[in-house]
Amino acid sequence: MNENQISLVRGTVIKVLGVGGAGGNLAVHLAAAGFAAADFVAINTDATALGACTLAAKHQLGAALTRGLGAGGDPEVGRTAAEADVEMVRGFCADAEVVLILAGLGGGTGTGAAPVLAQLAKESGALVLAAVTLPFECEGKRRMRQAQLGLERLRRVADAVITLPNQHVLQVVDEDTRLAKTFDTANDLLVQGLLGLARLFQPGGLIPASFADLCAVVRGRHTESCMATAEIVPPAGADELVERLLAHPCLQGGKALDDAEALLVSLAGGPELTMAEVNRVMDRLNARCEEAEVVLGAAVDAALTGRLVLTVVVARRKVAAAEQLPVTRAGIAPQPAEESDFHFSTPATRSATRLVPPAPMLTVHQTEQLLGGQAGTRARRKSARARQQQLPLEIVSKGRFEKSEPTIHHGEDLDVPTFMRRNVPLN
Repeated sequence: MNENQISLVRGTVIKVLGVGGAGGNLAVHLAAAGFAAADFVAINTDATALGACTLAAKHQLGAALTRGLGAGGDPEVGRTAAEADVEMVRGFCADAEVVLILAGLGGGTGTGAAPVLAQLAKESGALVLAAVTLPFECEGKRRMRQAQLGLERLRRVADAVITLPNQHVLQVVDEDTRLAKTFDTANDLLVQGLLGLARLFQPGGLIPASFADLCAVVRGRHTESCMATAEIVPPAGADELVERLLAHPCLQGGKALDDAEALLVSLAGGPELTMAEVNRVMDRLNARCEEAEVVLGAAVDAALTGRLVLTVVVARRKVAAAEQLPVTRAGIAPQPAEESDFHFSTPATRSATRLVPPAPMLTVHQTEQLLGGQAGTRARRKSARARQQQLPLEIVSKGRFEKSEPTIHHGEDLDVPTFMRRNVPLN
């Protein structure tokens, strides 16, 4: 472990799951940035992408189902693949106290598998945190709708979900920035926030926060959260640090703080960090979210000499479930998943979630009544044949043809409309 690595909590068992292609890339960035004391594993249905991942621990989901070709952008394939490897996930999470799930939502594996993995981690007794990215607007409405439904499913099972909409990244990069660099910037924003969260619980802090504090703030809330980081160097002061934080794209100009239900604050600096600076920063933040539950951690780190780094994790008040539902490749919009969707006891239970519920059972008497009623209806409809008739209206004069002889052909008066002569019912 190098000197820049950060230990979240001494003795705490942390497992990091990078789910799907985007999740695997996030896990690689986080490991390279120095997030120590954690076990990383890349999980994917795509064997090629998994082989290109530089993490040592990897696992291919649903090998028999996808044959290593990926989920094809279908969340249901990703979900089914995760349900097929329940025992592997349970074994990996068995001794974990914190499980961090990284994923990109909108595609197949990350969107479908992440909620399943979160549920399994939750059942193991761990505190489950998820950090996910949402698609760019240019990726289309279908992908965005899939991402929103995946996010809603994930929120129902994880203790907290930190989101980073990729669209917000465009606020901090130039329009001529290369695509690969743009995605790297998105990964860096999320990774820097997670490192700031790690500093919150670093041993020996000026104002230490405990693992129990984290649990008290996020456990059971199932909220959607956002995260932001800002940094200054002298002679800039605490006021400028907060202003830079509020300008972070994820805080939406500070609106996220106004909606905060809970706030995790991590302030870290070099040996020159003073209590007065901590107080000035907290005064500004408390003024924006007076009703929020706040957990503060302030740490002194020699590696941050001459710098001051502020990270906040905002747990926003619960919002209504996503109204828009994704469209599958079959063109059908499935209903949102309830927590009862995730059952992993037996294969029969798993397959049962895919079946249409059977018709209600009827007694013999009810069946006879139902069939008899239908038969009687059909009989009545058959006997009640429509017959066209002339309405008893007042006869209108034929004018100068009043004394003309009717046109008779084969005994039929051709002056009478055909549908009346031949009794043809009109629709």
